[in-house]
Order: sequence, then C-alpha cells, then structure tokens
Amino acid sequence: MRVQLDFGAVLAEWPLLAVGVGWTVALSALAAVLGVAAGIALAWVRSHGPAWARWTAGCYVELIRNTPFIVQLFFIYFGLPAAGVKLSPELASVIAMVVNLSAYATEIVRAGLQATPRGQLEAAASLALSRLQTFTRVVLPPALKKVWPALVSQIIIVMLGSAVCGQISTPELSYAANLIQSRNFRAFEAFIVATALYLLLSVLLRRLLNWIGPRFIYGR
Repeated sequence: MRVQLDFGAVLAEWPLLAVGVGWTVALSALAAVLGVAAGIALAWVRSHGPAWARWTAGCYVELIRNTPFIVQLFFIYFGLPAAGVKLSPELASVIAMVVNLSAYATEIVRAGLQATPRGQLEAAASLALSRLQTFTRVVLPPALKKVWPALVSQIIIVMLGSAVCGQISTPELSYAANLIQSRNFRAFEAFIVATALYLLLSVLLRRLLNWIGPRFIYGR
C-alpha cells in the first residue's frame, strides 16, 4: 500500500500554526521567568529559612516532583472551580507550568547554593555585607553558573510539556496540530510538522538561554 503524503494541506493552515507557536513561546517565557524566580526563592528558604519554612517548601517540592504534570494542570483547571476559583485555559496553563518548573528549579538551584565555598561566606561577613547582599552578590551568581545547564534543560522540558495544555483548549502548538488534522484528516503530516516545530523551538531556546545566562544572569 502506497502512502501519499500531503504536507501542503497542513502548511496551508500556517496561521493556526503561527498562533500555536506564539502561545507556546509566550507560555514558556512566562513560566521560565516566574518559575525560576520562585525556584530561587524556595531554594533560599530550603537552605537558610526557619525550620517550619524549610519543611513547608520541602513538602511542596516533593508533592510537585512526584505527581504528573497533567494531573497538576487538571487540578488547577477542573478542580479549583469546585472551590470557587475559575481560571481561563491560558491562565491555568501558565500557573501549572510555573508551579511545575519552580519545584524542579528549587532543587537545581539549591544544589548550586550548597556548593558555595565557606570562604566566600566568611569574606562576605568580613565586608559587613547583609544577608541579602551576601545571597544576591556572593552566593547566587556562582551558584547559577554551576547549575545553569541543568536549569536550561528543565526549562526546555517544561516548554515541551506545554503540549499537554492543549487538553484544556489552550491554543498552543499541539492544539493547533490537532485542530488541523481534524479538518483535513492529515494527522501524520500535521504531527510531523508539529514535531519539527517543537524541535526547532527547543534548539533555539537552548541557544538563547545559553547566550543570556553569562551575559545577564550570572556573568555580571
């Protein structure tokens, strides 16, 4: 049996693909900024906070890292309305991605913080730096430098995980591909194109983050 591929039928729907790519990029950008920021804050709590805060942050991290992302997404979108909190698909997707990324970023950043040489802390104390100044100027930059490749990989994993958000009608890339194949019945071609676009986004995102890191995050 000869299979005839028709990618033209899929590429003709390029406005839908463009919207899908745009939403994937937007969701990933928001999740990366907010998730890493939250991860840094939680990593500090787990390393230097009071006992009750360390315990609370630890429970949060273990809960999120040991449950599927799709369950977290469904809980936020379908479960919270039972408590009177109704969210749009887009907002629920952002929150779920931030929650997921922050838990993994917490442990990644904490590993970097724990690798800080004691001599650096003593030098900061000798200069009469406050705890906040010591953390932001002495401890955090080299810690982020050590763990930046792992953080980049985790951000990309979360970006690829955004494909699940199409299950709640968030108009990201996988949702667009599914909508296209439902119109022209070219499922193989539609998801081949989506796969190629996800691969391209992953490569570009890795290069962008590897360029941003040493220039704006930990290199200054």
